[in-house]
Amino acid sequence: MDALNVINIGTDKVNALLNLVLQYGATIALKLLIATLLWVGGRWSIGMLVRMLQRSLTRQKFDPTVLRYLVSFVTVTLNIILVVAILGYFGIETTSFAALLAAVGLAIGMAWSGLLANLAAGGFIIVLRPFKVGDVIAIADVSGRVEEIGLFVTEIDTADNVRVLVSNNKILSSNIINYSTNDYRRVELTATLPADVDAQQTMARLSDQLQAIPHVMAKPPAEVRLSAASADNITLTLRSFCHNDHYWPVYYQAMEVLRGLLQEKAPEHKSPGAV
Repeated sequence: MDALNVINIGTDKVNALLNLVLQYGATIALKLLIATLLWVGGRWSIGMLVRMLQRSLTRQKFDPTVLRYLVSFVTVTLNIILVVAILGYFGIETTSFAALLAAVGLAIGMAWSGLLANLAAGGFIIVLRPFKVGDVIAIADVSGRVEEIGLFVTEIDTADNVRVLVSNNKILSSNIINYSTNDYRRVELTATLPADVDAQQTMARLSDQLQAIPHVMAKPPAEVRLSAASADNITLTLRSFCHNDHYWPVYYQAMEVLRGLLQEKAPEHKSPGAV
């Protein structure tokens, strides 16, 4: 009889434990389900809000560079708020979480100082505006069109259509050449000719031919100058000016003009050349 009572008591405890596990399990499962719904709904709401913000700023002709940076910042901030809200729903003290997040951020900041430097540099690029999306720039050993200024890197498409990601900190700590800031550029070539050619006649002819190239500006006018002379050779510098969009067409046509001159001089002199 005593053994039977012990078995009954043990069975009752097991049943009570199972009921407790089922009760807590159901509660946890329900919370997980609600948290999942909150996450999915929150992400959808964030996406919708970000798209609305992007469309609104686009209609107001907001600068594309600032717009993309702002959208990235708002998206990251809203996602952090969503995570904190879900943790608060589970009963985790958000103030403690904020302190923990700050401590983790400090530790990560010390370990990933370069990453945070890129983040800060991206902010300075937005504020200082050395370039914007769509500008053609040269930075370190990369040159091309700026496609996007991100939180940590800037995306550049090179002339051969290769996407290059350059860290913002590297950009801000280097010399930046912006080919799109000014309205026009100078196309400059040099040619070395024998010393016995008629320099004045050649310069006048080349100047007229340069000015006749399509897209070459009338002001400043194209010019050809004598830049160096020796007993055997003279060096001419050819300069013309054009809009940034027409730089390479004008450059190649100026090369054709120069090539035509050198071909004419070739029968008379054996060693003409261009530098």
